[in-house]
Amino acid sequence: MENYVTGTAIRTRREQLGITQQQLADRLAVSNKTISKWENGRGLPDITLLEPLAAELKISLPELLAGEQIVNANRSANLLRSCIYVCPVCGNVIHAMGQAMISCCGVTLPVQSAEEPDPAHQPVVERVEDEWYVTLDHPMTKDHYISFIALSQGDRFNMVKLYPEGNAEARFFTRGHGILYWYCNHHGLFMKHL
Repeated sequence: MENYVTGTAIRTRREQLGITQQQLADRLAVSNKTISKWENGRGLPDITLLEPLAAELKISLPELLAGEQIVNANRSANLLRSCIYVCPVCGNVIHAMGQAMISCCGVTLPVQSAEEPDPAHQPVVERVEDEWYVTLDHPMTKDHYISFIALSQGDRFNMVKLYPEGNAEARFFTRGHGILYWYCNHHGLFMKHL
């Protein structure tokens, strides 16, 4: 297992909640010296105590193991603040309306950071009647290709999955302004405001 809970994570979260070592120890049926050992790095919680410890600290088990609390500040679910995760192993694409702890194929996925396109990844966006027609002049080989094109607009996130040896193109209904995303399996995530 790559991650295991750290004493700093336990102490930080316990102090955020305003509970003492003794109070946490009582709730977990261990001694306050045990809590002190965990927090000072002189011992680790037994695996059977991880779920109860996470529950007492009011965080999920993955958050406890990662050592950081995931806070979704995107309470209004504004899709223009979308987060996109891409698995480097299988290519799975996951869209979330805020930061999340997501894993696929045994890998914890970082949120993709969208960049402005370079000349090799510049899309052509045309308005054809009531649609945006998006094309990219990009290789679509089995080794180097555009994995998806997506458009985030207000209350909708539409994604078109692309495949090697196909065309790098997509159509989306126009619903005002939005953010266009596309992902190159070699160069990462790109974006453009429409």
